[in-house]
Amino acid sequence: MGQTVIEKILSHNTGSLVKPGDIVTVSVDRVMIDDIMMPFIVDKFHEMGFGKVWDPDKVVMIYDHLVPSSQQDDVRHYKVGDQFARENGLEHVHRSDGICHQLMTEEGYVKPGDVVFGTDSHTTTYGCVGAFSTGIGYTEMAAILGTGNLWIKVPETIKIVIDGQLPEHVMSKDVILRIIGDLGADGATYKALEFCGSTVERMSISSRMTMANMAIEAGAKCAVFTPDGKTAQYCGTVLGEWEKSLVGDEDAVYDRIITYHADDLEPVMACPSQVDKIQAVSQLEGTVIDQVFIGSCTNGRLEDLQAAAKVLEGKKVAPYVKLIVTPASRKVYQEACACGAIKTLMEAGAILTHPGCGLCCGRAGGILCDGERVVATNNRNFLGRMGTSKVEIYLASPAVAAACAAAGKIVLP
Repeated sequence: MGQTVIEKILSHNTGSLVKPGDIVTVSVDRVMIDDIMMPFIVDKFHEMGFGKVWDPDKVVMIYDHLVPSSQQDDVRHYKVGDQFARENGLEHVHRSDGICHQLMTEEGYVKPGDVVFGTDSHTTTYGCVGAFSTGIGYTEMAAILGTGNLWIKVPETIKIVIDGQLPEHVMSKDVILRIIGDLGADGATYKALEFCGSTVERMSISSRMTMANMAIEAGAKCAVFTPDGKTAQYCGTVLGEWEKSLVGDEDAVYDRIITYHADDLEPVMACPSQVDKIQAVSQLEGTVIDQVFIGSCTNGRLEDLQAAAKVLEGKKVAPYVKLIVTPASRKVYQEACACGAIKTLMEAGAILTHPGCGLCCGRAGGILCDGERVVATNNRNFLGRMGTSKVEIYLASPAVAAACAAAGKIVLP
């Protein structure tokens, strides 16, 4: 019997043929720890009686949620993290270099076929390069740091086939929002999403990152794309025969197969305050807004900033509307400066912030108050996510968000 991509990865890692529902112990290729979880992980690590990290080279620590600090207690997270890194000889430490999920692939920490865990739910992002990756809590992370292993249940897989050419102004964000709307916020709970089809093959790695990132919003355990030439170039690696074999077999057993025709897709938004409450932008036109946010681990990459700049070229942000732009990493910021995207966005009236998670995770950098309405490119629009519980958050693509910033209301690009 054939296997899905995720089943192949887990079989290779464990050295035995796996099937959905099996409980297996995997050898971990890499872990990511973000600054929010550092004190809790360290406490649990010592409570478990561990003395040293199993393999310092496989641990990546990233300060991104709490930088720059906005509350006094943030400094404690820095100090605990720094001390732990010194004690264990950790060298892969990033202090405000960018958002964790951007850095993990951008810096080459994740390769096709890897098994990776991170202390953030959007760790599903690394499936963009053909890895099994998922988020875990601090107890599980402490256990991995001490042993290098973790047990998991092999997930069933939902295969999503997308064929055809996307219409103008329809980005991968629109695609994944449509999928989440169809599946529902719990429609893929503890399942893998396997993306394929001619539309997916044409997507850049950045576009695939957006889709893998938001798989968790349908409850998915992980998401995965078959590695190809774009993957190899992005990861700076050469695909071997095994990496090339990471394609869902024709006789693989799937939980279900869902097919989309790209020509039928259109710009959409997730409406307050549920990620699966999807409506076409055309149905929401005219809704007055107060702020626009372009950035996050979902849509803060170069192609996202370029898409926004293209829409805003020669235009100005509407009066009384704030446009906040947060590049996903220092590298992205520099590339966007070099190509002129940052200049265009600034001339339009955008506020540029340092790469990080501040506004998306509701910590700093543009928090809203009662009655305000924001169009944002991040991944969640839960109550209280970006300010008070009376803030309305609409999720959209960078192109749509930029158009809304110029109009001061929801509009199509």
